[in-house]
Amino acid sequence: MSENKNKEFSPMMQRYLETKEQYKDCILFYRLGDFYEMFFDDAITAARELEITLTGKDCGQEERAPMAGVPHHAAEMYISRLIAKGYKVAICEQLEDPKNVKGIVKRGVIRVVTPGTIVESNMLEERKNNYIMSIFKSGIYFGISVCDISTGEFYAAEIKDNNNFPIVLDEIARYSPSELVINSNLADCTEEMSKIRERFHTYITRFQDTFFDSKPDIIKLRFNLVDMHQKMIEDIEDKSFAVASINALIEYIEQTQMTSLDHINKITIYQISKYMSLDINARRNLEITEKMRDKSKKGTLLWVLDKTATSMGGRHLRRWLNDPLVDTLEINRRLEAVKELKDDVMLKGEVIDNLKKVYDIERLAGKMAYGNANARDMITLKNSLARLPEVKAILQNTTSPMLKDIYTNLDELQDIYELIEKSIVDDPPMTVKDGGIIKLGYNEEVDKLKTATTEGKNWIIQLEAEEKEKTGIKNLKVGFNKVFGYFIEVTKSNLDQVPERYIRKQTLTNAERYITEELKNLENQILGAEEKVVTLEYDLFTQIREETAKNIIRLQKTATLVSTLDVLASFAEVAEDMNYCMPQVDNSGIIDIKGGRHPVIEKMLGTGEFVENDTYLDKNENRLSIITGPNMAGKSTYMRQVALITLMAQVGSFVPAEEAKIGVVDKIFTRVGASDDLSMGQSTFMVEMMEVATILKEATPNSLVILDEIGRGTSTYDGLSIAWAVAEYIANKEKCGAKTLFATHYHE
Repeated sequence: MSENKNKEFSPMMQRYLETKEQYKDCILFYRLGDFYEMFFDDAITAARELEITLTGKDCGQEERAPMAGVPHHAAEMYISRLIAKGYKVAICEQLEDPKNVKGIVKRGVIRVVTPGTIVESNMLEERKNNYIMSIFKSGIYFGISVCDISTGEFYAAEIKDNNNFPIVLDEIARYSPSELVINSNLADCTEEMSKIRERFHTYITRFQDTFFDSKPDIIKLRFNLVDMHQKMIEDIEDKSFAVASINALIEYIEQTQMTSLDHINKITIYQISKYMSLDINARRNLEITEKMRDKSKKGTLLWVLDKTATSMGGRHLRRWLNDPLVDTLEINRRLEAVKELKDDVMLKGEVIDNLKKVYDIERLAGKMAYGNANARDMITLKNSLARLPEVKAILQNTTSPMLKDIYTNLDELQDIYELIEKSIVDDPPMTVKDGGIIKLGYNEEVDKLKTATTEGKNWIIQLEAEEKEKTGIKNLKVGFNKVFGYFIEVTKSNLDQVPERYIRKQTLTNAERYITEELKNLENQILGAEEKVVTLEYDLFTQIREETAKNIIRLQKTATLVSTLDVLASFAEVAEDMNYCMPQVDNSGIIDIKGGRHPVIEKMLGTGEFVENDTYLDKNENRLSIITGPNMAGKSTYMRQVALITLMAQVGSFVPAEEAKIGVVDKIFTRVGASDDLSMGQSTFMVEMMEVATILKEATPNSLVILDEIGRGTSTYDGLSIAWAVAEYIANKEKCGAKTLFATHYHE
């Protein structure tokens, strides 16, 4: 709206339009009294999407402005529905108390909620991270950074290879971000953007290029930089692409959240080569964390392995499954810890029993830093911290290096526990501004005020009795009215007995009313007590929350250790229940599985129902195995089983087999099943050939390749020729030499 046009609107609507101008890409929730109102196009959109009533409001124009509103106390629910439908929401609050203001109340946007910046527990999945990813493209190179603002995790990497965009797609698949923040170089690449949109249902924000700044100074000032690969402070001077991505993501989060981000205090700069590479097809075909058909968890590898006791453990397990390791030392550290827990039934049982009583310390810490934790969150945190000494004691005599490290580094946080224990009542109300939060004995002033509100009447009765005795006036009484407050009333026949300390307040026909210093003090205490105690309790609560938030790094470290222990215990529990064996993991390049089973199908069928089978692959004469048999003979099941056992071993889990020797693989590729994408002009055959081409280009002698029915969708002889050529190329050590399982029934 132009300035002249604005003048035609009412003063309130002019203010609204000024705010809306700054947040054009958002639905603006504008606080008016007990409602958030939306106007014009926002109102029409909200009424349609939220199925709420569309009304109108006089706005100084001939026509009423379209208006729709939601109660402020139910706003979270409505915002979450809009976010789920792909909208951004700007929340505009009253910044002054309307009681104290003449005219229009000052308002301002306090936060912008986007799919990647949700922090409210009821809008998030407990066992899944909500990542926002920033991608910086410069020429053929990329910098990426990823953050979960509900937990404070922050990761970044550079992609400076020959075939970079497919690696970017793999990283998006690794994190499954709910929002991407991109620069114009990427946004203007039609082909690359269409591939991102085609593969991922994620909200995309094009952010100003000025914020993709490659200077590392801001980051160095703000963060502890940790290189998880080298376990040392990382020099980021030569990582300009990653730095540009990080700076933009920090700026975007700060612009939308408009609050302290103290819990985002560490960036893990990782080498992509630190983890096994799993492309989008491998993640989808192996159904690691979600089913291909309906995106559900049941029937996935995650479903089999997830017996975690805490939601942060559930998220940690998901991260491990998305990031299988290639470092044999780290893999074997995990395996040794799982072995110790599995072998010691008492140890495992005690760990699991105690962890079941630990809540989401990671996200609670985030809420403390954000300043939106309530008193019940504090009690939840306290109850979680109460379990830590017991957890630490249980680990005291463990021998595996990883469990010993958890024992040594586990901070019991007893100072925070004691602070909450002595200050917050055990069953506080939901809201923090209505009082009833602070325990008696924590603060002398609160104790006095609470006593005043509950015992005020007793004090007055007691004072009346004392004054009768002191003065000898038997019919003296202490009364109260709204105009004069508390008073001592003496009939005129007894005025000669009134002491000098009495101060005359009011004269009646047959009596005089007085006050004393003591009565005045009591009045101040009683009348102001209730209001004062609510304000004071809120102030004390925010102090306690701020004090807790100062320990954010300690809380996060403890959360990481507890969730790691939770995953290890979950692996041990599954290994025990399903009779898994400890794999021997090394760099030999050999995959030798005796009596292997498919983990998911075995769990579906029940123990003992799945027919075991063996596998042997190496880098030499046994690098290519042709798997034959008719349709529905189990070829795909067998091949997926080998891939899943390999992946499980490199995550640090025991595996479904009698024996397993796993030579670490750097990448798993799968070409399974047929689908077309006619909207992108790609037939089934075209999709298959593009996937095969990627595998032939990217696979190394250390990779594991799963190929199922190559060459379908064309004539028999053409298909056979393609399958033959692909098999020959992969088998050629000079050209590829990857360990390969190749299923076909062309032999018939």
